[in-house]
Amino acid sequence: MLPLELNLGPLVPEHLSEIIAGVVLFLIIWWVVAKKVVPVFEETYATRTAEITGGIEKAEAAQKEAAEALAEYQAQLATARAEAGRIREDARAQAVTLAAEIREQAQADSARIVAAAKTQIDAERNQVINQLRAEVGGLATQLAGRIVGESLEDDERARRSVDRFIAELESEPAEKA
Repeated sequence: MLPLELNLGPLVPEHLSEIIAGVVLFLIIWWVVAKKVVPVFEETYATRTAEITGGIEKAEAAQKEAAEALAEYQAQLATARAEAGRIREDARAQAVTLAAEIREQAQADSARIVAAAKTQIDAERNQVINQLRAEVGGLATQLAGRIVGESLEDDERARRSVDRFIAELESEPAEKA
């Protein structure tokens, strides 16, 4: 039979002392890593986790605050729009009222001016009629005096003649119509 020789390669130690030294070194390295390196990794991991969690919480708080500010802004904007609409409606109502008042004032002024003008026209008409009567009377008296050949200086008689003459003139157009 053949001797059993296993050649497992360079990774398998040939002597027991190499195995024991390898295990002891492995345990020392494992202990150093477990006591020195892993706590540092755990601390770094915890710190970063806390920072990330804090950042997320801050972001959520900022987002919530922004949403509240947006809601408040929209409420203020809606209130401002409603107030602007109310102000516009008040202004329109005031404009309508003011226009009606101005129209009434203009009509009242117009009526007052027309009444004053009619009064003035009537007064001037009466004045002109009186002047015309006086002038026509004077002219008629002079003309009648020339025709008759005597002086008609008596005021009372001349006035009655003039009044009768004017009355006849005023009645003639009524008869012709």
